Amino acid sequence: MSLLREIQAAATDQSTNTATLLRKCKILAVRLGNEEFKQWIDNELNGYKTIEELPEYRIIVTGSYGYFVGGFGMQAPNLPIPPSCLPENLRKWVTTCHLMQAISSYESCIDGDERDDSHEPWPADMTARFASKIYQRVNCIRAWKLIPHNAIVGLVDTVKTRVLNFVIGIEAEDPDAGEAPLHQPPLSQEKTTQIFNTYITGNVQNVATGGSDFRQKAISSSGLSDEMFQKLLDAIMHTEEDTKIINMMTAIVEEMRGTSGTTQFRKHYLSFMSALSDHMQVFGPVVAPYLPVLVRLLT
Repeated sequence: MSLLREIQAAATDQSTNTATLLRKCKILAVRLGNEEFKQWIDNELNGYKTIEELPEYRIIVTGSYGYFVGGFGMQAPNLPIPPSCLPENLRKWVTTCHLMQAISSYESCIDGDERDDSHEPWPADMTARFASKIYQRVNCIRAWKLIPHNAIVGLVDTVKTRVLNFVIGIEAEDPDAGEAPLHQPPLSQEKTTQIFNTYITGNVQNVATGGSDFRQKAISSSGLSDEMFQKLLDAIMHTEEDTKIINMMTAIVEEMRGTSGTTQFRKHYLSFMSALSDHMQVFGPVVAPYLPVLVRLLT
């Protein structure tokens, strides 16, 4: 199995942990010779050093909670902390979590059957400073920002999905790119960076090669239209693939169209990407223009 196919299989296999997937990607990054892709992989594996480096999927809006005690043994272990009771310059901080640690540390939080939320503690001096200024007649002895379990699930899933989309984009350009000799990149750095920006960072506004007018309009669109799905179906149906496989692909696209804007869309999207990876030689070139728009619907 080629490296590109190994990565695709790992990205769609729930039993493969994300760190293992990213280490496979690091081999690919070296063969592609692309520094941006290598840096992104290193950041995901080792954690981000500064908030400025964080991609948008690692920043979540949340709330702060506290453990309060008062007279006569009164205890309130999980009271929400209204941001309005704090100085204006702190309100964004108490309602925003920056997920800067290595992806493996977050994935470990969702292993197993438990669905517990995670916490990011307030600094002790900040808790002490505002302990008696949040609620009357009680003091806050501990405070934290809540990181919902589903936000961690979403983070891990986003990394896997972006890897999958990137690798499919590379394979559409060169199916043997993963087997390239060292120091002989199979694609130009401009092309690799373009695919990276399209599928990893989401900066797709500069994509301008080899597409139709519809491609440019679709990528800049804020949503998915029925016209886009119809064009995707037409593109699939006009390939020279076996009729049964075409029918399977079009059925999945119809399921995506029927669930767009709902929580069920992701399931059908992943089915589509898995089927696409099995028939990349035929469908890859015709489907590639529509992938950035499909990715947008996920977010």
